[in-house]
Amino acid sequence: MDAFTDDQEFVSAINELFNEKIPFNKVLGLKVESISYESVKVSFQMRGELMGHYKRGMLHGGVISSAIDVTGGLAAFMGLQKKMPGETLEARIERFGRVSTIDVRIDFLRPGVGKRFIVAAYTLRTGNKVAVTRIELHNDKDDLIAVGTGSYIVA
Repeated sequence: MDAFTDDQEFVSAINELFNEKIPFNKVLGLKVESISYESVKVSFQMRGELMGHYKRGMLHGGVISSAIDVTGGLAAFMGLQKKMPGETLEARIERFGRVSTIDVRIDFLRPGVGKRFIVAAYTLRTGNKVAVTRIELHNDKDDLIAVGTGSYIVA
């Protein structure tokens, strides 16, 4: 188990920041499901506002792209946390605001149909300035909807 899992204050701060303080995450309805230095899981519910094809009830591609990008950024941030042992809570949280997307590649594999979606991301590499993550979006039937690879500034 990761060292920070005992740090409830840190986990609570990340959850509040990600779930409540970022307006776009709230629009999408994103919620942190699990979090560690190596991986994160985020979920959201299907709603009419997120549909791109109303007759088929499919997620809009922009929603898929955004959820993948945001979750990849959270994974990049958590990969960076592993390199910050002994830092204060404020210093660790402050780094969240410095994570920024460089590039995201997304492969849409099947229609985004479902009632609930889970986005899982893990770090491939965390350097001093750049982190690279791999992200998967599944529906509630565990169908793989889309995958992505993201590069993020973490300096």
